Amino acid sequence: MKITVVGAGSWGTALGKVLAEKGLDVWLLARREEVVKCINEENENPFYLAGIKLPRNLRATLDPSEAFNRSLLVIWTIPSYALRENLSRLKEELKDISHHLSGIKGIDLETGKGPLDILRETLGHEKNYYVLGGPSFAVEVAKRLPTAVVIAGFDQDNTKQIQELIAWKYFRVYRSYDPVGVELAGALKNIIAIATGICDGLGLGLNARAGLISRGLTEMVRCGVRLGGKKDTFYGLAGLGDLVLTCTGTLSRNYQVGFKLAQGKTLNEALSEVKQVAEGVKTVLTIKKLSEQEGLDLPICNQVYEILYCGEKPENSIEKILSRTLKEEFENL
Repeated sequence: MKITVVGAGSWGTALGKVLAEKGLDVWLLARREEVVKCINEENENPFYLAGIKLPRNLRATLDPSEAFNRSLLVIWTIPSYALRENLSRLKEELKDISHHLSGIKGIDLETGKGPLDILRETLGHEKNYYVLGGPSFAVEVAKRLPTAVVIAGFDQDNTKQIQELIAWKYFRVYRSYDPVGVELAGALKNIIAIATGICDGLGLGLNARAGLISRGLTEMVRCGVRLGGKKDTFYGLAGLGDLVLTCTGTLSRNYQVGFKLAQGKTLNEALSEVKQVAEGVKTVLTIKKLSEQEGLDLPICNQVYEILYCGEKPENSIEKILSRTLKEEFENL
């Protein structure tokens, strides 16, 4: 059984490693020749998962035809901003593949749509689509540390089959039938992670961090439900689980960006030092626009936007949030 992973970064490589360890035929479609060479000849991806040995049946290629030929399932792990262009370029090779799993935690900046909608619009609604979410740092998955995630699909039977296909000894997979909610949770938590990094970078303490995560979850629920997700999803692995991880784990790229901003770095400097993509930086632009269109009260998301794109000082944003009108805890939920 052949599976293709589009993207040979840390997340794509880690997922490929899990599936290859199950004995599946796994191919990574990469964009850099040096990555392909290291994976195929040295069984390692030193650019993203240095020091971690990969199974021999995990192979990489630059050739879409080689990657997709006879593939049962395509797993998408590229940045959200690159999905539309890649789909356009690869559409012909993908026409016979009926199962697509999005492992992307972001929103398209140009359209405000999630990867799920972009996949369906480009490849057709008759195919089977799934979304993968939950607390899962790639390096820990690659090190075989226990991880619990959730896969969400529209069809119960197919979702259960894909759940069983990707689950492994240390990689526990739950299933859901709310792909929209799982996708939105994965995107929204990145914004709150930036805010938490700012909070910790300013040295505001553990009380402030816990309060910020809690209120951040409230904003995720408020926004996610308005945009079509189910409330329960945001209290599960894709929502609360991933939120806690990205807000407390220093491996989080979004947290690192926030922390560096609080230390006085510019956004460009912070992104340059983090090196890999921090999806929340672009997602907050879309959420800002959607919150205005929908009349949503998202004070944390709004302040992250102000810091990233309007030159607001982090310490001033904290004061603005604390001085807001007092209200009920679960108002507008």
